[in-house]
Amino acid sequence: MKTAADSDGGNPVFVLVLCFFLIMGVVQVVRPQLLWKANSRLQRGWVRNPEATEPTNKGYAMNRVVGVIFLGFVIWMLIRQL
Repeated sequence: MKTAADSDGGNPVFVLVLCFFLIMGVVQVVRPQLLWKANSRLQRGWVRNPEATEPTNKGYAMNRVVGVIFLGFVIWMLIRQL
């Protein structure tokens, strides 16, 4: 059985990846439009008008809800690593 005193602090690379995901989750909650603008460039080869695929206000609200759930999961993972 592993105790808190035996903890080695976790893998530092994994903690850095989780911190990156934490930042992405905050952006998804605060400004989901930034993520859409960054990813809309990937549609250029397949979609005639990528600007027409921008989500509605309800779509952005759903992105925020998913972002909050994602942030909760990432924070839980960070706490377990540290």
